[in-house]
Parts: sequence; structure tokens; C-alpha cells
Amino acid sequence: MTPTSGWFTGLDFALPDQAIHSDRLPWVPQGERVWFKPLRFDLVNGRWVNLLKISGKGRVNRHRHSSQVLGYCLQGAWHYPERDWQARPGTFIYEPPGDIHTLVVDSDEEMITLFLLEGVIQYLDDQDNLIYQDDVFSKLERYLAYCRREGIEPLDLRY
Repeated sequence: MTPTSGWFTGLDFALPDQAIHSDRLPWVPQGERVWFKPLRFDLVNGRWVNLLKISGKGRVNRHRHSSQVLGYCLQGAWHYPERDWQARPGTFIYEPPGDIHTLVVDSDEEMITLFLLEGVIQYLDDQDNLIYQDDVFSKLERYLAYCRREGIEPLDLRY
């Protein structure tokens, strides 16, 4: 639809399309043997998209998401000790809000998974006490700080 005809298309209100070449983006350290590569920061809706990489028997500490998480395993394998399934290339993952889990890579093979996240990630100790948390703003700041430290010109991924 156009304003003059009384009909609008979905593009009349949408952001312009984007093509982000991930090979132009750095892997940002997140933990021991854990990195993320940001692809999008949606500051209005509190969403972000990133690739997660774990090299050799690494883990993302026990955590809880305030909103749903979608993932797609591209390379390697990983699992949650709290569940009875394993992600491997081609596995689509849905995590409901509030689910508590620990992402573990047991082999020496590198794992890469695409994640679409929103809300807050709360990292917890074994007694469910909050250690720290991440959201779209802290992930963006971690990306920008890493680029500053390494002398990398950051791409504007706020779309």
C-alpha cells in the first residue's frame, strides 16, 4: 500500500535492508575459550544477533534468559548437561524464557552457533545467586570496547 492509494506495504514502515559480512567483524572475547561475533544490535527492542564460538572443551557458565532464545548450530557440537539432547550442525534450538542451563562443548572441535537473543542473560552460581548479567547494551559496549582496544574500526550494527 502507498499513502496515496490507501494501501501500504510492509516496507513502508521497515528499516532498510542490511547485508552484514561477518568476515569483516572480529571475534570478541567473552570468556575462557569463548567468543562472540555480533551481527545486529536492536536497541529499541532489546534484541541482538551473534555467532558464538567455543574452542575446545569450553563452556558458557550457568545462566538464565529473561526472554526466548533461538539458535542454529553451524559447526561442532554442544549440549546442556541439564537436558538430554545435543546440538550438532543443522540443529535448531528454542529456549523458553526463564530456562536455566550451562552450554558445554566436550570435544576439542570448535563449535559455532548462531543465536538470536533478547532481554537479559543472568549468569548464576550453583545456588542461583546472580553473578552478573548481559543485555543488548552491555554486548554492544563489549564489542565497541574491544574494537577500541584492538584499533579496529567498528561497524555500525545498530539496526
